[in-house]
Amino acid sequence: MAGGRNGTAIHGLTGKPLLYFTSVFVSLGVFLFGYDQGVMSGIITGPYFKDYFNQPSRAQIGTMVAILEVGAFISSLVVGRVGDIIGRRKTILYGSIIFVVGGALQAFANGMAALILGRIIAGVGVGALSTIVPVYQSEISPPHNRGQLACIEFTGNIVGYATSVWVDYFCSFIESNLSWRIPLFMQCTMGALLAMGALVISESPRWLLDNDHDEEGIVVIANLHGGGDVYNERAREEFREIKMNVLLQRAEGERSYSEMWARYRKRLLIAMSAQAFAQLNGINVISYYAPLVFEQAGWVGRDAILMTGINGIIYVLSTLPPWYLVDRWGRRPILLSGAVVMCLSLATISYWMYIDVHITPQMVVIFVVIYNAFFGYSWGPIPWLYPPEIMPLSIRAKGASLSTATNWAFNWLVGEMTPILQEWIKWRLYLVHAFFCACSFVLVYFTYPETKGVMLEEMDRVFGDQTIAPTPSTTHARSLFGESRAQSPEPPAFDINPPTPGSIRTRKSGGGGGVAGMFKDLFGGGKKESEGGEYRRLDDGDDA
Repeated sequence: MAGGRNGTAIHGLTGKPLLYFTSVFVSLGVFLFGYDQGVMSGIITGPYFKDYFNQPSRAQIGTMVAILEVGAFISSLVVGRVGDIIGRRKTILYGSIIFVVGGALQAFANGMAALILGRIIAGVGVGALSTIVPVYQSEISPPHNRGQLACIEFTGNIVGYATSVWVDYFCSFIESNLSWRIPLFMQCTMGALLAMGALVISESPRWLLDNDHDEEGIVVIANLHGGGDVYNERAREEFREIKMNVLLQRAEGERSYSEMWARYRKRLLIAMSAQAFAQLNGINVISYYAPLVFEQAGWVGRDAILMTGINGIIYVLSTLPPWYLVDRWGRRPILLSGAVVMCLSLATISYWMYIDVHITPQMVVIFVVIYNAFFGYSWGPIPWLYPPEIMPLSIRAKGASLSTATNWAFNWLVGEMTPILQEWIKWRLYLVHAFFCACSFVLVYFTYPETKGVMLEEMDRVFGDQTIAPTPSTTHARSLFGESRAQSPEPPAFDINPPTPGSIRTRKSGGGGGVAGMFKDLFGGGKKESEGGEYRRLDDGDDA
């Protein structure tokens, strides 16, 4: 039995092709995040931009760039709850639409106020996407290559950043205000593409089961992990694992933020600290202000943007090794080794700026590239992979929401302060971030557990905070923090079997399927399949 309609099978793809297709497509969400991070870096040094906005000061530039984080911070706090209610797929759709609106306001801005408003609205979209896309990615990925798929997603982020820099560079040759309007308008095109993609990707199977869409859930699981066959024992066993976890957590009832903090404080602090140090380690000094960094080192005008573009290409390439290493070496070795090299690179940048000799510009470029490469290999992807994978399903979106809000809060702080600190303390700024890299090494070494190859439903055994009963296959997992608390000798008598294959049905779309049906599904009232409506057998025809 092949996959069904309602967004479960995409162009007949199942298994790895479907997983990789979906991962690449949702990477557009973080592509937009990366593009928006980098697009302002080349624009703010352009003469037409400066003239149009009356030669903005460093403080004004800092506000203009960092204001995006205000919108992102607010939406990232809200979207966890929204994603639990309407689903991951609809959240991606609405986030991309909001991003398009913000991008249009920026591209057609007629003054500083309009530009800042556009940045805030785009930030709302970016905050939603940067929160929900990693959650979605973790929930569709099998444990043996969950890290790889998350790292592919992060590569999309850096491709977005590099693309924005090169768009800025080529548009810098345009002798008009289009030199900055075109790069900003590109956001609208890519946001619209992601919105269309949200109409064809599968909903998260874990969200489906958590909301009792069991029939659709087993079809999605079969498409992702069982070759499209709902009889596949691996797919059915995964259904049982997820459903047992859903029912246990539902029985425990830890859904509110206060209960989440009381029980999962350790996990939350780790998730939030990972995102905080991803910013404190200094990446946004380069991402947002690379041309200013290179100008400070001696490169001038368009040459500074060119150096940023070259750095961006190497940055993209540096995100490729984690695809193959993160599920072999693990998360901890990558974070630790990255922190060491980043610390040394930032200290060396500071040294060359301090002595200010004739080869300082070349040496700064070399060590900025080294720093960026090791960030792209370590503290770039892992803090986006780690938080959603260590959170239990019942509070995964909320936990990812808090960790992403932490990212945006520190993102704003660094973005706002960098241009000011570059004037005040000059070369010492890079020593400050080198110090935070050293702190992040200590934090990871002593507090971060290894999670490679661990199924999402087994994380409670890794952290030692399971209270009711293990899911069927978790009894062999060991806690890295000591023995778990007392558990019930027998698990509760839950029915965790997937629907009988012969009885699986899918809903008839009112629009007769196709795009109209997908629109109805995405924008409809969200009724559960078990609450009415016509159903038909998947094998009665019109299989996707």
